This record gives sequence, C-alpha cells and structure tokens, in this order.
Amino acid sequence: MGKPHAIVAPYPVQGHVIPHMELSHRLVNCGFKITFVNTEYNHKRIAATLHNGQEDNQIHMVAISDGLLAAEDRNDIGKLTEAVIRVLPREVETLIKNINGSDNQDDITCIISDMGWVLELGPKMGIQTAAFFTMGAGPVALMSNITKLIDTGIINPDGTLIKDQIVQLSTAMPAMKTSHFIWLCFHDLNTQKIAFDSTVKNTQLTECANWILCNTSYELEPAALALIPNVLPIGPLLASSTLGQSLGHFWPEDSTCLTWLNQQPARSVVYVAFGSFTIFDCIQFHELALGLELSDKPFLWVVRPDMTKESSDAYPEGFHDRVAIRAQMVGWAPQQKVLSHPSIACFISHCGWNSTLESVSNGVPFLCWPYFADQFSNQSQICDVWKVGLELNKDQSGIVSQKEIKEKVEKLLGCDGIRTRISELKEKVTKSLSHGGSSSRNFEMFVDGIQK
Repeated sequence: MGKPHAIVAPYPVQGHVIPHMELSHRLVNCGFKITFVNTEYNHKRIAATLHNGQEDNQIHMVAISDGLLAAEDRNDIGKLTEAVIRVLPREVETLIKNINGSDNQDDITCIISDMGWVLELGPKMGIQTAAFFTMGAGPVALMSNITKLIDTGIINPDGTLIKDQIVQLSTAMPAMKTSHFIWLCFHDLNTQKIAFDSTVKNTQLTECANWILCNTSYELEPAALALIPNVLPIGPLLASSTLGQSLGHFWPEDSTCLTWLNQQPARSVVYVAFGSFTIFDCIQFHELALGLELSDKPFLWVVRPDMTKESSDAYPEGFHDRVAIRAQMVGWAPQQKVLSHPSIACFISHCGWNSTLESVSNGVPFLCWPYFADQFSNQSQICDVWKVGLELNKDQSGIVSQKEIKEKVEKLLGCDGIRTRISELKEKVTKSLSHGGSSSRNFEMFVDGIQK
C-alpha cells in the first residue's frame, strides 16, 4: 500500500491558500503525499515568488482553471465565487480521476478543502473528506446559525437585515453588530447576495464532511467552539510550525526589511500591513502616512502595488524624505518573521484571521482597522474578548484621521495591561500546539482517523 495521498483545494485567495499550505506541510511531516490545487492565475503568481530549490517534492502543485478570463478581476469576490462554484468541482474531479487512473501515482485517499462543492466529490468517488475552515470559530458559528437568525427575525431569508441591532450567539459570546455579519461586509449589494447564498450552501455541504477542521484553538475561542462541537480546532497553523517555508504567497517577500529591523531598538517599531485585499483612496492613504509620521516611531509599512486606487505615487509630498531615517516601506513582507522580531512593538492590522493568529502567537498587540468579511468579527475578538488591542475609529467623514492614528499608537504602547494579556495569550497558544496540547492532540486524532 502506498502513502496516504491528499488532494488539497482551497478557495483561491491568499488568506485561504496559505493555511491550506501550512496544513499540507504538517501532513507531509506525517507521511502524506499532497497534490495542492491552485488556479492557473494564482499558480503563476506563486511560482513567480519561488527561489530555486524552494519547492517541496512531497507537495505537488497543480493548476486548474478558475472559470474567469485572463483579464477579469479576481478581486471581485462575487464574480470569483460564482466562477469557482461553476468550474472548480468539475476540474478537481477530472484531476482525481487522472491521478487514480495512473499506474505510477498513489491514489487519492482524502480531499481537503474549504469549498463544499469540492468536498461533495468525496462520497461520489468513495474518498474521505475534510472541511478546513481557515477563519476563526466565531464566524463559523455564525454561519452555522443562519437558520436560527432567520427564525428569530434577525435577518430575512435572503440574508438582508430586518433591522440593524446588536446580537449575541450565546451569553458567552461577544456582542456583534448585525451589519458586521460576514456576508454584509462587502461593498455592493450583488456581492452581498452572492456571499450569503454561497455561505448557506457551503455550510450545508461542509457539514457532510468526514472531518471538520478549524484554524483556531480551544484556548482562543472556547465560547464559539462550544456552539459547533462537530468542529475540531487544530490551530494556529503558522509558517514557523513547519519545516519548510510556505509556498502560498502571491507576492514576492522583501526580506531586506529584516535587516532593517535588526538595527531598531527592542519593541520600538510599528508594523503596518493590511493583507491582500484592502484598498485605500488617496485621502485615507495620506492620513495613514501622516499619522505614522506624527507617531514619531520607527515603522515598517507594507504597501502592495495595488493598495491605492491611484496608479501614480500616492504618498504625501515630501513624505519619503521626512521619514527616511526611521521608516521602511516594502511591497510584501515575510510577516511571520517580522512579527516574531524583537523590535516589533505593535501591529496596525486589517484583522484578517491569519494575521490575527500570527500576531497573537508572537505576543504582539493590535491596532485594529478591519476592511471586510470576517475582519470585523476578529476585531471584536481582539478588543472585546482577549482585550489585546484597540480599535481605530473613523471620523464623521468615514476617515481614520492622522490624529486618531497618532493617539492610538501612543495609548496602545503605554498600556501595560494589554502587553501582559497578549503575553499570556501567546503562552496559552504555544501550549496548545506543543506535544500533548489540545490542538496537537486534535491534529493527531485527525491524521489517524483520515487514514482508516
């Protein structure tokens, strides 16, 4: 009998690909062979970031169509989701048949995905399945309770709000604004509708998987996990927990920033990064830049090439010259290495779940600036439950002002209570991943079970 062989097929955006890749590394360490499925568009982007010899010969990366034309916008989540649902299951099924029909490859024994439309291939093809939620348990619990939200008159059957209010999924869960429900945190009504419809269907399909995994831990989200007892927390899955470097990044990492960090005092640097989707207009970009300048702190700022709506240089006039001595701007950073660096004082973050886990695991406090989807829920977890960060508030015109940024940086860095709590949370997470810890035991249980 050959090696256990998992096909891993994440929803094709950065924040979903990376944790699936980390899970793949962990499975390789347990003797699995992995066929990792990217879309052709993402495969090219990832391949462009790799250095010679960086590939893992136990993780075979393959590319399939995402159903969109080359010129179509992959940042349009509604359009991407509709195309993926239409095309990916058929493409993955063909791939599995080709692998299982080959004489020189181990048959696929497991399908791992966060897309229910892919997972439903398992029963059809006689293959075990594992749903892997790359978000926190809070949003998963919310999605699992959509029927209850409809029955109790909080939302309409199409996901729209009956009225804007504050709700709790349980008395142990943080209060949340209904306007911050995941499917409503997109910027146009059509995308909201697509997000809701696909969320409902995906939740139904994933509940039929042999295993349901989540990139969290009991120590981080006990209340949410109590609402979804069929979900097995195995996280946080981070790059540092694997033997190899993640192969899932869409932008080439600029490691020169690590040399710059080596020259900065301990706990002095404000790290600023907003993930792969956040876009600012010129006014907000200027306010952010000027707020960092006013903070009078060293800062490392990740500015993606597509981060602003303007194609030309969006920085305030003279900004680079004024901050040159104490600032570093890069297109993409090796974030896990940055957050583990002793010079980092705090993290101005969009509160994506991967970034949240990385910051908590390294004991770095937050200034929260969510953009869409589950990021508002994550902010609530950070500020209201863990109490390890502060919210950046918008003014009446919808702008986070330079004054707000300056004042919140000062307040965060001057709060010993937040520093103590984030250190304690880091210790709990470390224990959960250690031998005998809750997430470690759950992962071992999954690995044993998926091979039977």
